[in-house]
Amino acid sequence: MRIAVISDIHANLPALEAVLAAIDGSECEQIWCLGDVVGYGAEPNECAALVIERSDVCLAGNHDLGVLGAIDISTFSPVAAESAQWTQAHLADKTREYLANLAPADETQEVAIYHASPRDHVWEYVLWPDQAGECLRVQKTRVALIGHSHMALFFKASPDGDIDATEGAQVPGGTVLDVRDGSWLLNPGSVGQPRDGDPRAAWMDLDTERWMASYERLPYDVEKAAASIAAAGLPEHLSRRLYTGQ
Repeated sequence: MRIAVISDIHANLPALEAVLAAIDGSECEQIWCLGDVVGYGAEPNECAALVIERSDVCLAGNHDLGVLGAIDISTFSPVAAESAQWTQAHLADKTREYLANLAPADETQEVAIYHASPRDHVWEYVLWPDQAGECLRVQKTRVALIGHSHMALFFKASPDGDIDATEGAQVPGGTVLDVRDGSWLLNPGSVGQPRDGDPRAAWMDLDTERWMASYERLPYDVEKAAASIAAAGLPEHLSRRLYTGQ
């Protein structure tokens, strides 16, 4: 099966629309979303409507849960908390109902998916190989997917399967990984708020027949997304960071 993997949309409608258009031009058969449909951006209901319409599988991210009141947003950064409060005030009933029925992990698929990590589905940022090795120990499938960090990354056990020798790296757009052998933990990066220095929207084309993972990046109308944030009265930092991918 060919799966389009998206994550961390964060209410960025222009970025989501650009990624969905690219997916439409691909050979992907399903769309899986790893969570954080809302938060930070100014178009949560519009993004949720597209995810409801287009995705086959969707997880709840920490921002989705925070907006619902399922987790305490006092632990968020001040900017994140302010955007969560704004989103709470503007969330449509249909969006709220949809998000409330999502979970932060799904281990029933051929590829296990987690919003944050296999050992902490909501909060853990998997950024380092030794940390990823601990996650590889507990993930339910040979290849698993994570989001949350907003960085396109891969981690793999050593060729002999030694989890203690896990390797990993940031992945530039256009990279294709052969994941036929060994244990892998893959992060497609963020659709709506990349933080890996590349401001382009990120997604992954995962082929589970050939076991190839293609990391995709594409430009979108950043100015339009930034303008919607400004018009909503959200913190200026949230629009500025879209231009730099930080």
